[in-house]
This record gives sequence, structure tokens and C-alpha cells, in this order.
Amino acid sequence: MNTDVEFHIRQNYPWTKLPANVKQSLGNSQREYEKQVLLYSIRNQLRFRNNLVRHVRKDERKYYEELLKYSRDHLMLYPYHLSDIMVKGLRITPFSYYIGIMEDIMNSEKSYDSLPNFTAADCLRLLGIGRNQYIDLMNQCRSSKKFFRRKSARDLLPAKPVEISVEPWWTAQTGYITEDDIRICSPAEKKAIDKMIDSGPQLTGSTEYNVVLSLYNRGYIYLDVPISDDSCISVPPLEGFVMNRVQGDYFETLLYKIFVSIDEQTNVAELANVLEIDLGLVKNAVSMYCRLGFAVKKGPVISAEQLHPSWKNAPSLNRLKSTVDPQKMLLSWEQGSPVMEGGSSATDTDTTSLEEDAGSVSSLSIPAAPTKRIAFLFDSTLTAFLMMGNLSPNLKSHAVTMFEVGKLSDETLDSFLAELEKVESTAEGEAQRYFDHALTLKNTILFLRYNKELTQDQGPDMPNIGFPLDMLRCESLLGLDQATCSRVLNKNYKLLVSMAPLSNEIRPISSCTPQHIGPAIPEVSSIWFKLYVYHVTGQGPPSLLLSKGSRLRKLPDTFQVYDRLLITSWGHDPGVVPSSNVLTMLNDALTHSAVLIQGHGMHGHGEIVHIPFPFNAEDLKGEFSCSNMCVHKALQKLKENVDLEHQCGYITMLNANNRHRRRASDSAECRGDTHLGGGLDNHGSTESFELVTDENNGEIKGKTDPFSSEDEWVPLELCFGMPLFSSELNRKVCQKIASHKLCSNESLQELLQSSRKLSLKVLSFVQSFQDGMQPSDLDSGVSNPLSQPPAESGVPLPALNLIFKDGQLKEWSGRAPPPLDITALQKDQRT
Repeated sequence: MNTDVEFHIRQNYPWTKLPANVKQSLGNSQREYEKQVLLYSIRNQLRFRNNLVRHVRKDERKYYEELLKYSRDHLMLYPYHLSDIMVKGLRITPFSYYIGIMEDIMNSEKSYDSLPNFTAADCLRLLGIGRNQYIDLMNQCRSSKKFFRRKSARDLLPAKPVEISVEPWWTAQTGYITEDDIRICSPAEKKAIDKMIDSGPQLTGSTEYNVVLSLYNRGYIYLDVPISDDSCISVPPLEGFVMNRVQGDYFETLLYKIFVSIDEQTNVAELANVLEIDLGLVKNAVSMYCRLGFAVKKGPVISAEQLHPSWKNAPSLNRLKSTVDPQKMLLSWEQGSPVMEGGSSATDTDTTSLEEDAGSVSSLSIPAAPTKRIAFLFDSTLTAFLMMGNLSPNLKSHAVTMFEVGKLSDETLDSFLAELEKVESTAEGEAQRYFDHALTLKNTILFLRYNKELTQDQGPDMPNIGFPLDMLRCESLLGLDQATCSRVLNKNYKLLVSMAPLSNEIRPISSCTPQHIGPAIPEVSSIWFKLYVYHVTGQGPPSLLLSKGSRLRKLPDTFQVYDRLLITSWGHDPGVVPSSNVLTMLNDALTHSAVLIQGHGMHGHGEIVHIPFPFNAEDLKGEFSCSNMCVHKALQKLKENVDLEHQCGYITMLNANNRHRRRASDSAECRGDTHLGGGLDNHGSTESFELVTDENNGEIKGKTDPFSSEDEWVPLELCFGMPLFSSELNRKVCQKIASHKLCSNESLQELLQSSRKLSLKVLSFVQSFQDGMQPSDLDSGVSNPLSQPPAESGVPLPALNLIFKDGQLKEWSGRAPPPLDITALQKDQRT
């Protein structure tokens, strides 16, 4: 549906008041507009009254029946905000609604995964049917077909809801009750119903607990979860969330947007203002979180006088006990290493009482006014590692929260750190990568969170306890439009710090304020930045960037001497592959993507060293050697063009001429983090160039060749942020952040200026190689390379084929058959 049309429907514009251009987009047809109004209203589950649909559809009951049918057919959440209509008018309770949905998908023999995430979670809450139960029901349904008396899906489904968690601050209202229903009620139930009829909605906590459950299970009452303008909520680690699929309907999209934006200090009205979303919609979403048990309402919710005695032993979602003493999570960064004060680990305090916790919090002297925080930005690769490794018993719920909510707030990091503390340091095979990431993540959190070393320039009126830390998933933030994302970040955060490297499959967050230690713009985290580094330093591995649609008959002569090539498909992570069988794979990849080909190793895999920055003064003294790579002439040129003093990260150096393969047991003596690069991408992963596999994908630690010269080493990549794939590299970067005071106000101001300058330089560089694009030559073998960026990446695709060799980046004029013979092709490639 046209966004302009949607806007005018949302604002209740009748046909007569529509602008001419909107009428024209509808073919000047009032009937078409009325169809769009009805469709929009049903899709967005709008109330009949006070909305434009009441002028289009006169029969209110029929409208709600259509709305309910659409919602059920599309497996949407029950419209709880219309409970008064659904339960009282149509006699459709949430239980009967989800029974209908479950019956439909069972009769259609669809898999459990067909249920969207939030719908599946609500079905589990009300029906007690999760993945395993659904599979069991389907098996029973199929086996009953073999017998004469077949059981229908409805016969196998539960007759009443399972016992649900009800909070005492929820309100109960009467549904559709007949005189026959009243006759079978107990005196206590009759009394409760009478009170609701006479006095209106009642707090559930003021009524006997078992009476509330009994009336709800029989459908005599429905429960509202009231949210006021000043309500604040917190999101603990998710329990009972079902990871199936995302549907993309209006309410699900809203739920995910608010998930990543909400925090414990911002009330609902402020949040609606920041997101520029209707307050009623935000309240509906927050109400849904609380109903599903994914969020907890903060502050006093009901007084002790109002609470019925029977509620004292009732299961409650609000019993969240902190098991970690915040005082013991403060850091001492003496002698460059993180040490828990008092020598305690996060797990030492599992038996801490609530009273001790309260005392510890007060001893922190945290100011009453909410302070801004540091945001650590990660991508879905990290959550996948935490989910896949079976690292510790309760870590998965945190990983699910990181992925689905897109955020772990500072308030939940204590329990997250306690789980990371249980992760072992060694594992077998591929699992070692997951363990390494988990342990390095723990050290990163401990370094950034409440670190006094990072905030020494706070004013005298502010106690220096460091900053709280939130963890944010980039993909979730990108679900917000750019202006909204900027408002959310500016409201809550002083500084953004990215993990390094971020996956090429996502677009990094661009932010001038708050300042960002990480890629300044998406182009800085793309293939273009690699070429920019080679361009300004005049050094780098031979590289060929081919636009989408290009075809190769043979590898250019430049790559003939290489045994291994580093291949990067546009928007994917790189992989090292043998050059012997790469051509077919390359041409296949080029049909759907631009591809960067780089020389990696002449005798097996090339040798890689990661050099952390900013550089210390002593790093820049002396002659080049394996233990002193910072004085490499390429890095000196890089320092002149890129601000490496107010950013942190690492530079990857490559020696393609490595003749000495070493065992994994050899120690690394170089100042950088060293390995003979197996099929590794920037994460230490081999998943990226998925079309090509390599027989040797493991990371092989080794010494650098003591006889290698400065000319044999070239820069391969520059990554901004905090690396998580190597604990040693991470430790060095953390030390440099503290010693160079990168989080000071002065340094951050310098970072702001240099990030802007770098962004302009890189954008100008990209544009210079996009200009002058000629119409595609029919004989060139190139089929209309795309110059416009795909919407999801925001980074321009290459319009020209580019090659970097002999210190120069220029357009590559190689042509592909059939029109050209091999001799002509080779002649072109030599020039």
C-alpha cells in the first residue's frame, strides 16, 4: 500500500479531503480508497469507532468478524486491545482463538515453525503447546487416521487453558456471562462477578487468586494489563520465547522496534515521543510484553492493603532476585589487567541475600539522575556463537534475548557475566571458537562497564564510578528508521563501541553523536575501505574487484603465482580458497554479486598478523622486524591519512610469500596476533564464501618468519572496534583504550572531527571510481553492472571493474569471450 495513502487513512482523511496527488495514485476512484481503508483497518486491527472505517463499513459486527478471520488466517496475535469487543460481543476468548489457529495448522499439516514467534509464545502460555507437544499431537492425529474411528485435531487439543501467570496489578473485567453460567458459580465467584458488574473492572490482586483463575479458565472474565503514561518496564532474559519465524505484520514489527528502544529509566510516554509512534500503540505493545512475561513493570504496582491474602503464595513474574553484588563487579585496572576488586568473581555471590544486594547498590553512590551509558554494538554472529556452543546451562536465554530483543541492558549484565564465568576455556575442534568468543566478550564487558579509568575527566560534582553498559544488536537498531535510531541513541548513550569486525552482511550504525569507536559510515566496513587503504598507502595484495555480471575466462596473470586466493562476495564475509578450482565458482558468484579477488598465499596459506592500535610511542621506534611491525612504511602512510590515535582496532598484515608451515603448538612471538591464515574470514570463520570450500579451514598458530623482509608484508585490512575473536588481541586493545584515554571528552571530540573527515574522504574516493561509467559494451562480457546500492546495504556497488597492483588502483579493462580469442584476452590483461 502507498505510504501516502496509509498516512491519510491513519489521519482519518475522508475522500473529499484527500490531496489531488493521492487521489491520482488511487486512479481517482473513491471505491478503491474505501477498499484500502478497510484493508488497512483490518491489517492493523483498528477499533471500529473513532476510525475512518466506520464510514466505509456500516455493519460493526461484520467488520470485527472480518478482522478476526484475517488475524486468524495470518496467524497474528490475539487483539487484546479489542478484548471488550472480542469477548463480550463475539464471545471469542484468547484461548478459543488460539485453539482455532492450532486446529487450522494441524488440519493443513503445517510445521510448528509456521507460527510466528510471538503467536507461538502466546500459544505456549495459554495452551501449553510448544514444539515437542505439537509434534506429539500431529503424530497422534496421523495415527488415528489408520483406524475406523478417526480423531479430529480439535479432539486432541486441550479443553481449557493451562494455569497462566497472573500479576496482581492486572485488571479483571466480565466477559459474556449468561444466567446459566452464574448458576454453576461458587458463592465466591458470584461475589467477584457482582462486584465487577456493579463497580467496573477490579484489580486481580484484590480478588481471591483461585477465583480469578477459575473465572478466567471458564471464559467468564478477561484480563487487561493496564499501562499508564508514566509506567516504566524492564526486560529480563527471555524465558518462554519461541524462535520460529518473523511474519512482519504491523504489531510484530512494533514489538521488535520497542524491544530494542526501551529502557528502565524511560517511561512509556517518553518512549512514544522518542519513537514518534502513537502512544496507544506503544501502550498496547508494552502491555503485550508484560502479558507474555517478557517484561516486568517497575515500581510499586499494588499496595499491601489492596492485596488479597491468597496472593502471597501465588507464583509471580516479579520475583527477580539479583544474585550478583554490583560492588564486586567494579573494576580495578591496575598494571593493565582487569581484576575483580577483592578477588571475587561474579559467581562468588550466588548466596547473597536481597538485603545485602540493596546495601551494595546504595554503597555505589550512584547518582539519582539517570546517567548516560556506553553501548557495545554486536551482530548476530556473536549470538550464534553463544547459542551454538552449549557453553553454560543458562547462557542460551541471554543469547535469545540478545537476538530477539536486540538488547541486554546493564541491569541484566550481572547474571549474564555470572553465566559467562561458568564457560570453560578449552574445547575441541570448531567449538573452541565459540568458547573463545564467550570468554573474550566477558573480558570486554568487564573492561567497559563501570571502569573508572575510562571516565577520569568527569566533573567534580559527578562521582566517578564509570558508565553503565548496554549491549545492542546492530540488526535490531537498523529496524528503526535512521532519525528514530539517532534519537534513541542520543537519549541514552554517551559512547558507542562496536565489536570488530562486524559482519559484511549487515550495515554498521552511522553516528556522529554519540561518538562511535567503530566504522564511522557503512563504507568504512566494506570492500571499498580495503581499496582505500591500498590506495593511500600504495601497498596491498594484488586485488581485483569485479562488478556483478562480469565473466572470467581465466584468472589474470597477477594471480597465477598464488596457491590460495582470498575471495569476498559483496555483502558477505571473505574466505580463503585454492586457486586451482576457483574459476567456476567465481563466475557463478558473479551472476548475483560483485566479487573481490585477492592474492593470499603463494605456498599454501599466507601468513597473517593483527597489529592493535592506537600505537604506543615505543612501538614507533627502531627498525622493522617481526616484533616491531608498527614502523612498517605502509602503516606510517596510513597514519597520515587515517586517524589511528583516537580510534581503536587492528590492522591485518599479510605475508603471501610464506614458505614455512608450522605446527599449532609453536608459540607466537610477534607483537601482533599471528596465524598462518587458514580458510579464515575476519571472525576467524570459514563460512563466508559459501560457494567454495577448502580442505584446510583451521586456524594454525605460528611464529612469523624471522627472515621475512618489510617488503614481503603488506596491509590486508583495517578494522575499527574491539576484536572478540582473539583474547590476546582484545587484551592489548583494551590496554590501549585505557592508556590513550580514548573515552575522555577531549579524545571523543577529536574522534568526532576525524570521523567526519574520514567519511568525506572515503565517500569521495568511492565516487571517483563510480564516475565516468560508460554504457556496457556488448562484447565485454559484463551485463549492466549495478551502480545503485541495494536498499539493505546502503553501500554503492562497483560500477567499474577495478584492479590494484604495483601500488596503483585503476580500472581493469579485461574482456571475456565468446567474441574475443584467448590471445587477445591475455594481451588485454597484461596491459
